[in-house]
Amino acid sequence: MSLVEKRAPVFELEGVANGEFVTVDLEELHGQWVIVFFYPLDFSFVCPTEIRGFNERLEQFAELGAQILAISVDSKYAHLAWQKGDLGEVGYPMLSDITKQASRRYGVLLEEQGVSLRGLFIIDPEGMVRYEVVHDEDAGRSVAETLRVLQALQTGHLCPVDWQPGDEDLGEA
Repeated sequence: MSLVEKRAPVFELEGVANGEFVTVDLEELHGQWVIVFFYPLDFSFVCPTEIRGFNERLEQFAELGAQILAISVDSKYAHLAWQKGDLGEVGYPMLSDITKQASRRYGVLLEEQGVSLRGLFIIDPEGMVRYEVVHDEDAGRSVAETLRVLQALQTGHLCPVDWQPGDEDLGEA
C-alpha cells in the first residue's frame, strides 16, 4: 500500500554522519524537504554505489533545501565501521533501523530475510509523502531522477513526462 499523499511515518533513529554518531528525529525536520532511502545492508555490492552517489550530489540536494537520510537494519557501529573502511565518510546521516520498525512502517521490510527493499520517499515540508519508489535489491536507484522529481514537486505545478528544470510546465496543480 502506497504512502503517497499520507503523513510520513515518524521515527527517531541513531546513526552516523561525517564520522560521528547522531540521532535524527524526523519530526524535527518538519519544514524542509526530506529524502529518505532504505537500503538492504552495509558491506554489500549495490548499496555503496547508491550511498556514494547521493553523497556526491549532496550539495545539490542542500541547494534545494532537502535533507537526505539513509536507513538500513545495520547497527550504528556497522555504519561507522563501514565509513571508516571501504565506504569512506558520508555527509548525510546513515541511520540504524536495528529494530526494523521504520522499515515496517514504510512498508519496505522483507520479514523473512530481515532486510529492507530499496525504498525511496520524498517528504514535503508539511510531512507528507509526495513520491515513493520501492524495488528489490538487484538494481540501484537513480540520484539524477530523485533530484529531477524533487525539483518538479517543488515547482507546485504540473510537470509533464521527462520534465527538466527550465522546461515549460503545464501550470498550477
